[in-house]
Amino acid sequence: MTLELHLHPLSSYCWKVLIALYELGTPFEAVMVNLGDPAARDAHLKLSPFGKIPALRDTARGAEVFETSIIIEYLDRHHPGRARLIPEDVDAALEVRLWDRVFDMHVMDAFQPIINNRLRQADQRDPLATEAAHAKLRQAYGVIEQRLAGRTWAAGETFSMADCAAAPALFYAGVAEPPEGFPTVAAYRQRLLERPSVARAIEGAKPYFHMFPAAEGERARMPG
Repeated sequence: MTLELHLHPLSSYCWKVLIALYELGTPFEAVMVNLGDPAARDAHLKLSPFGKIPALRDTARGAEVFETSIIIEYLDRHHPGRARLIPEDVDAALEVRLWDRVFDMHVMDAFQPIINNRLRQADQRDPLATEAAHAKLRQAYGVIEQRLAGRTWAAGETFSMADCAAAPALFYAGVAEPPEGFPTVAAYRQRLLERPSVARAIEGAKPYFHMFPAAEGERARMPG
């Protein structure tokens, strides 16, 4: 197999690239990474120097790529499939890249402190950081609510890299901070969850959902 995607199925950022690959219809081999194993982590650092997942290896071209947006750009250019995830039109491409950044930085990254806090010992948790994270998510929902009005997908009427970023971001953020009071966001999130590529990524993660540090009542918002 030419393409190897080094990943863990529970990771939101791995979902982002998986969704892109499923949309493109590009064959690839999934390589599981256990960052908790020192030997496996050391091996992964040779591919992804910051130790993050996912990372892509293209054996045919001798290329190694990390950072999700760059991986998707690489795939769109060198392994084009049945869909384009980044438009050729410059202005349309900028819109896609903008919303890709919005969902990564202002939804997914805003949500992460909530999980980080839950993984700490009880006496090391910071309730103010959690409260601030929820506030940032609500702020992001407000921006998305206004900007996505009348749109089917994040950057217009065509599914793009921006939606690949939005799906895992809104899935996980919506578990901890449901978009109540934001009907456009809620409807968009539902469209994403019904998209075959997204549903396939979720299905692959289900065996690992027990590892997600869900708070009381949140488990019911995750598919079993």
